[in-house]
Amino acid sequence: MTEPRSVPGRGVGRVSEPRIAPVEGERALQEWRHVHNVIVPPAALSLDEVRERAGRNRLRNAYVGDVLVGCSTVRPPRDEDAVATVIARVLPGHRGRGYGTALYADGLAHARALGARAVETCVLAVNEEGLRFARARGFAETDRYVLDGATDQWVDLRLDRLETAGTTIPSILREPGVC
Repeated sequence: MTEPRSVPGRGVGRVSEPRIAPVEGERALQEWRHVHNVIVPPAALSLDEVRERAGRNRLRNAYVGDVLVGCSTVRPPRDEDAVATVIARVLPGHRGRGYGTALYADGLAHARALGARAVETCVLAVNEEGLRFARARGFAETDRYVLDGATDQWVDLRLDRLETAGTTIPSILREPGVC
């Protein structure tokens, strides 16, 4: 099996809007897995694990033309607090062009449609770009932890004012060069 096609972009700023597509079929599952495993190698998933996640979460891939640039996960709201999880991942060679912002906006809109009143995300602590991205969108750190038997530190962040996030997304999407 060959790796999904992913090539670094040229220049600074967004070249074009990404096409964000549902993860349907084996190829899309493999592409989602590729992005996930590149971004979070300590939590690398098998294809069977991705299939299981696709059954309970909304998984999406982002493309520019036919080039895979990122993926996202939306976990439905849970408990009486109606907290959803939205995770946007962009391959390193494609960051800084607005693709993460587009994935985030797509995920946030879906979380709202599911009735979420707050959103959480989870970032590997060494992923400074990911932490900056989340904080720039109003997420605040709620926890740092290491999973049992592991050594990598994770950071949970939360956005409590979902309506505030929605008012800023359209302007963020128009700014070239934003994650």
